[in-house]
Amino acid sequence: MKRIWLFLFGLILLLTSCNEEKKELKAGDWLAELQVSPSEALPFNFSLVKEEDELYVMQMYNAEEVVTVDEIKVWNDSILIQMPIFEGYVSGTFTENEINGNFIKESLDRIVPFTAKFGGKDRFEVASDATTNISGVWEVNFEEGTENEYPAKGIFVQTDNNVKGTFRTKTGDYRYLEGVISGDMLKLSTFDGAHAFLFTAKVTDSSLQGKFYSGNHSIETFAGKRNEGFELPDANSLTFLKEGYDNLDFSFPDETGKMVSLADSRFDKKVVLVQIMGTWCPNCLDETKFYVDFIKNNPDFDIEFIALAFEYATTEEKAWNGIRRLKDRVGVEYPILLAQYGTSDKKKANEKLPMLNHVLSYPTTIYIDKEGEVKKIHTGFNGPATGDKHEAFKKEFNNTIKKLSEEEAK
Repeated sequence: MKRIWLFLFGLILLLTSCNEEKKELKAGDWLAELQVSPSEALPFNFSLVKEEDELYVMQMYNAEEVVTVDEIKVWNDSILIQMPIFEGYVSGTFTENEINGNFIKESLDRIVPFTAKFGGKDRFEVASDATTNISGVWEVNFEEGTENEYPAKGIFVQTDNNVKGTFRTKTGDYRYLEGVISGDMLKLSTFDGAHAFLFTAKVTDSSLQGKFYSGNHSIETFAGKRNEGFELPDANSLTFLKEGYDNLDFSFPDETGKMVSLADSRFDKKVVLVQIMGTWCPNCLDETKFYVDFIKNNPDFDIEFIALAFEYATTEEKAWNGIRRLKDRVGVEYPILLAQYGTSDKKKANEKLPMLNHVLSYPTTIYIDKEGEVKKIHTGFNGPATGDKHEAFKKEFNNTIKKLSEEEAK
């Protein structure tokens, strides 16, 4: 008798679950916020569609950038949004109009509260007309007056209240920034699945005074002044071989465990580009996509690319998972070696490459000629968000590769 009751109870549960209405998210425009401080939220826009296979696809927008997220799992009222390429993910609960949870980076032990609401379109609220127009070039210093001070170049375009642009630094750029000026307050944000950046500042015709929030783990102050002629140091002069070293030398494992070095026969008498990077780094991703496209569009160049990955993943397995994910999703066919895991600290990276004066930036690319001589080291990467500077980089890159390829090996 007990078995019959158990059977009937199980049947009732099954029928109830089958008849339960499946929860769905509304398709269309959403506005999300990451709580980067008790008083500041970082907003970004995304759209959501449901494909024919019943899977959701999200597109996140930052100015001209569109980031597609196609790994979204929903069950009952729970949701998991895995960011493309990168380790970070959103975990939470949902209704048809709202998502509540956290943006999580496990390896860095970082958790940022996340909310999203259907129907939101305005990234930031505008309370009043802008009192100034900041279009143009700005000379900016972050953490001014401290030992961590560093320069940047602000490049902005403003139309009415709306502002787009970026900050370039010696090591790259702060991605596609989008926002507004309301009265004399500037707010800019970006979220690309890895970095969550919010900039707020009080502005005048000639000055910026503000704060830079990176997730909820870092706040930096910055100050800027108009300077149309301002330029950052030459990216080809920042990193170099130390005195006493003639070439680049390393030996790191590939995915099979085989140790790979520049002494291997595949690199003999060839132009080689060594990319110092990390799978967690959006600027590295931009650069990797550029290299993949270059290789695809220039099959006649006898050139080898090799990447050295410095990963903050806490285990070797997680580090290789990140590398495989990057290779699969971007189509990287050149070898990516695991140079380090457990930290992306640049001082630790320099210990692995002691012939360099310093590893200042992820990414950094080392150009080596057919004789194995280091001809140039380019620090950072000016991504698509930097506009003319990105176009100038592409032109310089093509000229450098052509020149190195045309040189005869001795």
